[in-house]
Amino acid sequence: MNVSRIAVTGSLALSSVVLLSGTAFAHVGVQPQGEAAKGGYATVNVKVPNERDNASTIKVEVNFPTDHPLASVMPQPVPGWKAEVTKSKLAKPLELHGKTINEAVSKVTWTADGSKIGPGQFQQFPLSLGQLPEDADQLVLKAIQTYDNDEVVRWIEEAKEGAAEPEHPAPVLKLSAASDDHHGGGATTDAKADEKADEKAGHGHKAEDEKGHTESAASASDSSDTTARVLGVVGILVGVAGVAFGLLAGRRRSA
Repeated sequence: MNVSRIAVTGSLALSSVVLLSGTAFAHVGVQPQGEAAKGGYATVNVKVPNERDNASTIKVEVNFPTDHPLASVMPQPVPGWKAEVTKSKLAKPLELHGKTINEAVSKVTWTADGSKIGPGQFQQFPLSLGQLPEDADQLVLKAIQTYDNDEVVRWIEEAKEGAAEPEHPAPVLKLSAASDDHHGGGATTDAKADEKADEKAGHGHKAEDEKGHTESAASASDSSDTTARVLGVVGILVGVAGVAFGLLAGRRRSA
């Protein structure tokens, strides 16, 4: 009996540790959809899990670094949430596509508007970012999560190399190596591909036209041959009928 009680107690303790561990690792994070290359543009998802079993998340704020400002940050509409983009004046203007940018996005705030993130749930908030810096390996996007019981969790602690993960780590967007195709590069490639496809299609149409003309000519030739054969047969039949008629007429005269 004692052994059974010890086993049950051990199982409950282990389950509690697992549950607490799962909750501890359910952090706010950011993940790119595809590639987030240096110097390019990317679409990312800010993933916000609800860590409480007695409260719901009603507000999420994501702050962008000032040392690597982003001129373009556009949130994708999320049903039941209202997004607000805040811009700040830059100490040093940016040059982007031949234009001087004097301000950049400093934060994006999502506020519940008919929806919320309940216990045991998570929500993703898509963002379009650009132009990503060329002189950085990552972007730290500090986040603040607010619950409907007025609790605020600040995901702003930056991880240090060789140290344990902080209790409330800030979301980090890892940047991959710069690619040849930045913003617009893909469009150029697609245009070239379309041009080649059109050219190929043109050759295909030309080949089909030539084939059609050849088949039409062959069909016309076959039709002419058939007509000639028919006329020849008719001529032979007419000739035979004429000979027969002549022989019959000669016999009548003899009689």
